[in-house]
Amino acid sequence: MKRTPEIQVPRGELLERLRAQVTAKEARVRPSPFPVPAELAGLLEGGLKPGAAYSLATPGALLLALLAGPSAEGHWCGVVGMPEFGAEAAGRAGVALDRVALVPEPAEQWLAATAALAEALPVVAVRPTGRVREADAARLASRLRDRGSVLLVHGPWPRVEASLALGEPRWSGVGDGYGYLTSREVTVTVRSRRVPGARTVRLVLPAPDGRLALLPEPAAQPAALRAVG
Repeated sequence: MKRTPEIQVPRGELLERLRAQVTAKEARVRPSPFPVPAELAGLLEGGLKPGAAYSLATPGALLLALLAGPSAEGHWCGVVGMPEFGAEAAGRAGVALDRVALVPEPAEQWLAATAALAEALPVVAVRPTGRVREADAARLASRLRDRGSVLLVHGPWPRVEASLALGEPRWSGVGDGYGYLTSREVTVTVRSRRVPGARTVRLVLPAPDGRLALLPEPAAQPAALRAVG
C-alpha cells in the first residue's frame, strides 16, 4: 500500500494556524461584555466581562449604574443580601425592575442563594454576610465561567477582575439651611488585574435624574472678565 507523502509545515506557520483557529472558535462561543455606562466603559475594558467577579467598595448608586445596562438590554439581574435595595432609586437609575430578582435577607444561605441565581441569571450582585472561603469562591468562579455570568460583590472578594471605589464626594442642591440634595460629584477609581495602576474619572453619581453623568463643562468667562482676572 502506497503511503501518502507527509506535508511538512514550518513550525511558525503551524502555530499561527492553530492560534487563528482558537481565536475564531473563542469569538463564536465567548459572550460579549455586558454593557456599562459609556462614562465607565473605558475604565472597565468596554464592559463587564462574562465569567468574572467585580468588587464594589461602596455599592449604592454605583451598583445601580452597573445593573442598568444589562437589565435594559433584557438580561435578568439578581440582588442578594441587600434589603435596602430601593425600587424607586433603581428605576430612576435605569434598572428594568421587571428583570430583577431579589433575595433581601438570605442570612447564612447567602452563598447558596448566590450560586443558585448564578446558574440562571447573567448578572448577580451580593453582599456577603460572612467571610467567604477560598474553596467556595473558586467553585463559584467556575460556575460563573461555565454560565458566562457576572458577579458584583459588596466588599473584598478573591481574584476579582477589577475593584471599584468611590471617593471625594460633593453633594449639590442644599443652600443655607434649605433645599434638597439633588446630585453628587464623586471620583470613581478602578483597579484591574489586567491593567497596572489605578484609573480614575470624576462623575456625577447620581445626577438629578438619578443616573450617571459626566461633569458639566465649566461656563466660559466673558473676555472682559478674563482680562481683569
